[in-house]
Amino acid sequence: MSMNRRQLLQTAGAGWIAALAPLGSRALGAAHAPKKVLFFTKSSGFQHSAITRKGNELGHAERVLTEIGKAHGFDVTATKDGSVFEPGSIDQFDIIAFYTTGDLTKPGTDKQTPMSQSGEKAFYDAIKSGKGFVGFHCATDTFGHHRGQGMNDPFIQLIGGEFMGHGAQQVAKIDVINADFPGAKAFGQSFELNDEWYAQRNLANDLHVILLHDTKGMKGKDYERPAYPQTWARTHGSGRVFYTS
Repeated sequence: MSMNRRQLLQTAGAGWIAALAPLGSRALGAAHAPKKVLFFTKSSGFQHSAITRKGNELGHAERVLTEIGKAHGFDVTATKDGSVFEPGSIDQFDIIAFYTTGDLTKPGTDKQTPMSQSGEKAFYDAIKSGKGFVGFHCATDTFGHHRGQGMNDPFIQLIGGEFMGHGAQQVAKIDVINADFPGAKAFGQSFELNDEWYAQRNLANDLHVILLHDTKGMKGKDYERPAYPQTWARTHGSGRVFYTS
């Protein structure tokens, strides 16, 4: 099977979001209320074209996830404003999704309002207390990579891995390890995708691997290694974490 990134999101996105929906008191108390997703797309480091805006127009990835939400019954709020993480404000969301780079406590590349220290703590506390977290592509190139703390960094501990580099865009084969995970069955046993493939380090030892990156035949020093996790899930405190590169 061969597909592009938009097809991948449309094929599995709703299932992935559903799998991360929290089991906390808010969800139990409002069983029929739409889940609320915060899609945070601040670029303190490199800004990817997929989340670059023209004026007030949402970026490509923001539009895609918003469309998926409308089709499958969850509300998406896309923002680059880090003040949304302040205690009290973050409480309204069930799931937090990152398409981010760099140290989010600094204005950085896009000059948007950064997280405060209290906002960053509220983010970690929110996931530990039972909210869901989704990391897309460059999410592992956030916080820890720029602080150089390795596995001692709280964000790497949360997401389960750290970006270490990537080569030129190329077609790669992805093996489906757990077809029973929501959204994965549609991919069959494997699929191929032309993309910018992230190599990861400092991988947590408790990853529930969903998709595995087959490195055979790939070009570039970043892929001179055995197959490694490409998409995974894990628990973090009472919260659930999902990441796909």
